[in-house]
Amino acid sequence: MNTPADVVGRAGAVLRAVSVSEPTGTTTSEVARRTGLARPTAHRLLCSLQTEGFLDRDGAGRWLLGPELYLLGTTAAHRYDVTALAQPVVRRLALETGESAFFSALRGEETVCLLREDGSFPIRSHVLYEGIRFPLGVATAGLVILAYLPAADVDDFLARTDLTVEYGDAHAPGAVRDRIRQTRADGYALNPGLIVEGSWGMGAAVFDAAERPRWALSLTGIEQRFGPERRQELGPTLLRAAYQLTRALRSGPTDDRMVR
Repeated sequence: MNTPADVVGRAGAVLRAVSVSEPTGTTTSEVARRTGLARPTAHRLLCSLQTEGFLDRDGAGRWLLGPELYLLGTTAAHRYDVTALAQPVVRRLALETGESAFFSALRGEETVCLLREDGSFPIRSHVLYEGIRFPLGVATAGLVILAYLPAADVDDFLARTDLTVEYGDAHAPGAVRDRIRQTRADGYALNPGLIVEGSWGMGAAVFDAAERPRWALSLTGIEQRFGPERRQELGPTLLRAAYQLTRALRSGPTDDRMVR
């Protein structure tokens, strides 16, 4: 028999699985796959969450986040929202580089993209968008945050997490460790088209007052815009922006529960 805590945990997993597919929505089968739940169990939870307004369903039967989540989020925003401080930095990065710039936050063992600003270059990458989640070690935000976690935390995460199932052999533990070493050497992370071929990115960690990596700034664009010479220009620009945002966020509205 499921305990109330079990049900709440499963409901939370279902909500996160749906959020990954915003704004296009997702199917019951996909939610079951992402959560590891049996399809009937996933469907039952989805319907219950829809009844409470936490989920919605479009005409094609795809599941979407519901209006009650928006209302709750609006109420809690004054305690957790850091985007007001990050927005000017992200916008400035997009203007200075011409690339798409992003701000992501650590949540559990995932990163969640909170902000996107497109630069002037007309060809853009659409791998990242507001609301998308990636596990640690995936995409530049997830890689740069993982790289600056304590070594024991990195070892523990890689020992029990198989990123290859969804992201391929380029995300095997050895390959991720190689990129972690390079990230620490450079100060920023590089994604050379590992998620979508031809879509490259760079990311820099943003730290809290205890020197923990809790957020990340990143830039994405086409491969031709991220050659070795231009990376020498983009890297320092990204690191400067991350340093400025680190200073701003240390005195801003943050809460430890944002990363639990």
